[in-house]
Amino acid sequence: MSAPAGPERVAIALGSNLGDRAAHLASARAALGRLPGTRVVAVTAVEETAPLGAVPQGAFLNQMILVETTLTPRALLDALLGIERAAGRVRAERWGPRTLDCDLVRFGARTVREPGLTVPHPELPNRPFWQRELAELDAHPD
Repeated sequence: MSAPAGPERVAIALGSNLGDRAAHLASARAALGRLPGTRVVAVTAVEETAPLGAVPQGAFLNQMILVETTLTPRALLDALLGIERAAGRVRAERWGPRTLDCDLVRFGARTVREPGLTVPHPELPNRPFWQRELAELDAHPD
Protein backbone atom coordinates (compact mmCIF):
# COMPACT_ATOMS: atom_id res chain seq x y z
CA MET A 1 0.00 0.00 0.00
CA SER A 2 1.40 3.41 -0.89
CA ALA A 3 1.76 6.15 1.70
CA PRO A 4 -1.21 8.50 2.00
CA ALA A 5 -1.00 11.99 0.50
CA GLY A 6 -1.78 13.69 3.83
CA PRO A 7 -2.91 13.07 7.38
CA GLU A 8 -5.02 10.01 8.12
CA ARG A 9 -7.92 9.79 10.54
CA VAL A 10 -7.21 7.46 13.42
CA ALA A 11 -9.46 6.21 16.23
CA ILE A 12 -7.73 5.73 19.59
CA ALA A 13 -9.50 4.17 22.57
CA LEU A 14 -8.59 5.38 26.06
CA GLY A 15 -9.40 3.52 29.25
CA SER A 16 -8.55 3.83 32.94
CA ASN A 17 -9.59 2.04 36.10
CA LEU A 18 -6.89 3.02 38.60
CA GLY A 19 -6.32 6.30 40.38
CA ASP A 20 -7.97 9.47 39.11
CA ARG A 21 -9.51 7.88 36.04
CA ALA A 22 -10.88 11.12 34.57
CA ALA A 23 -7.53 12.88 35.01
CA HIS A 24 -5.71 10.02 33.24
CA LEU A 25 -8.06 10.36 30.25
CA ALA A 26 -7.66 14.15 30.21
CA SER A 27 -3.87 13.85 30.33
CA ALA A 28 -3.90 11.36 27.45
CA ARG A 29 -6.13 13.63 25.34
CA ALA A 30 -3.72 16.52 25.90
CA ALA A 31 -0.68 14.35 25.11
CA LEU A 32 -2.28 13.15 21.86
CA GLY A 33 -2.78 16.75 20.78
CA ARG A 34 0.93 17.43 21.33
CA LEU A 35 2.21 14.61 19.11
CA PRO A 36 4.05 15.78 16.00
CA GLY A 37 1.88 15.99 12.89
CA THR A 38 -1.21 15.17 14.94
CA ARG A 39 -4.36 17.05 15.89
CA VAL A 40 -7.41 15.98 17.85
CA VAL A 41 -10.51 16.17 15.63
CA ALA A 42 -13.23 14.82 17.95
CA VAL A 43 -13.77 13.05 21.26
CA THR A 44 -16.63 10.87 22.42
CA ALA A 45 -18.45 11.14 25.68
CA VAL A 46 -16.77 9.36 28.59
CA GLU A 47 -18.47 6.07 29.42
CA GLU A 48 -18.08 3.83 32.48
CA THR A 49 -17.91 0.11 31.68
CA ALA A 50 -17.40 -3.12 33.55
CA PRO A 51 -13.95 -4.67 33.18
CA LEU A 52 -13.44 -7.46 30.66
CA GLY A 53 -11.72 -10.73 31.50
CA ALA A 54 -11.47 -12.76 34.68
CA VAL A 55 -9.24 -10.46 36.76
CA PRO A 56 -11.22 -8.84 39.63
CA GLN A 57 -10.96 -5.04 39.31
CA GLY A 58 -12.91 -1.81 39.31
CA ALA A 59 -14.93 -0.26 36.51
CA PHE A 60 -13.25 1.57 33.64
CA LEU A 61 -13.79 5.02 32.27
CA ASN A 62 -13.54 4.81 28.48
CA GLN A 63 -13.42 7.34 25.70
CA MET A 64 -12.47 7.31 22.03
CA ILE A 65 -10.50 10.05 20.32
CA LEU A 66 -10.41 10.82 16.60
CA VAL A 67 -7.12 12.33 15.47
CA GLU A 68 -5.62 13.28 12.14
CA THR A 69 -1.97 12.33 11.97
CA THR A 70 0.93 12.07 9.57
CA LEU A 71 2.62 9.53 11.87
CA THR A 72 2.92 5.94 10.70
CA PRO A 73 0.93 3.29 12.57
CA ARG A 74 4.11 2.03 14.29
CA ALA A 75 5.26 5.53 15.28
CA LEU A 76 1.81 6.29 16.67
CA LEU A 77 1.73 3.02 18.62
CA ASP A 78 5.14 3.83 20.12
CA ALA A 79 3.85 7.27 21.12
CA LEU A 80 0.75 5.70 22.71
CA LEU A 81 2.93 3.35 24.75
CA GLY A 82 4.94 6.36 25.92
CA ILE A 83 1.75 8.16 26.98
CA GLU A 84 0.74 5.06 28.96
CA ARG A 85 4.14 4.90 30.69
CA ALA A 86 3.94 8.61 31.57
CA ALA A 87 0.61 7.85 33.30
CA GLY A 88 2.26 5.15 35.40
CA ARG A 89 1.05 2.18 33.36
CA VAL A 90 2.68 -1.07 34.44
CA ARG A 91 2.07 -4.13 32.27
CA ALA A 92 1.99 -6.77 35.00
CA GLU A 93 -1.08 -8.83 34.18
CA ARG A 94 -2.92 -9.29 30.89
CA TRP A 95 -6.44 -7.83 31.15
CA GLY A 96 -5.49 -6.46 34.57
CA PRO A 97 -6.16 -3.05 36.11
CA ARG A 98 -4.34 -0.05 34.65
CA THR A 99 -3.92 3.67 35.10
CA LEU A 100 -4.20 4.17 31.35
CA ASP A 101 -4.76 2.08 28.27
CA CYS A 102 -4.33 3.61 24.81
CA ASP A 103 -5.45 1.32 22.00
CA LEU A 104 -5.02 1.99 18.29
CA VAL A 105 -8.46 0.89 17.07
CA ARG A 106 -8.60 2.08 13.47
CA PHE A 107 -6.04 3.80 11.21
CA GLY A 108 -7.76 5.29 8.19
CA ALA A 109 -8.75 2.46 5.88
CA ARG A 110 -5.54 0.56 6.56
CA THR A 111 -5.16 -3.04 7.61
CA VAL A 112 -1.91 -3.59 9.51
CA ARG A 113 -0.55 -6.97 10.61
CA GLU A 114 2.89 -6.64 12.19
CA PRO A 115 4.40 -8.10 15.36
CA GLY A 116 2.73 -6.27 18.24
CA LEU A 117 0.44 -4.20 15.98
CA THR A 118 -2.86 -5.25 14.41
CA VAL A 119 -5.25 -2.71 12.88
CA PRO A 120 -8.20 -2.70 13.00
CA HIS A 121 -7.81 -3.71 16.66
CA PRO A 122 -8.61 -7.45 16.97
CA GLU A 123 -10.87 -6.88 20.01
CA LEU A 124 -13.16 -4.41 18.19
CA PRO A 125 -15.88 -7.01 17.49
CA ASN A 126 -15.91 -7.97 21.20
CA ARG A 127 -16.30 -4.47 22.66
CA PRO A 128 -19.76 -2.99 22.12
CA PHE A 129 -18.72 0.26 23.81
CA TRP A 130 -15.96 0.71 21.20
CA GLN A 131 -18.51 0.15 18.46
CA ARG A 132 -20.80 2.81 20.01
CA GLU A 133 -17.87 5.21 20.34
CA LEU A 134 -16.77 4.65 16.75
CA ALA A 135 -20.32 5.35 15.57
CA GLU A 136 -20.23 8.60 17.57
CA LEU A 137 -16.92 9.58 15.92
CA ASP A 138 -18.12 8.54 12.46
CA ALA A 139 -21.08 10.89 12.88
CA HIS A 140 -18.68 13.82 13.41
CA PRO A 141 -18.90 16.26 10.49
CA ASP A 142 -15.77 16.85 8.41
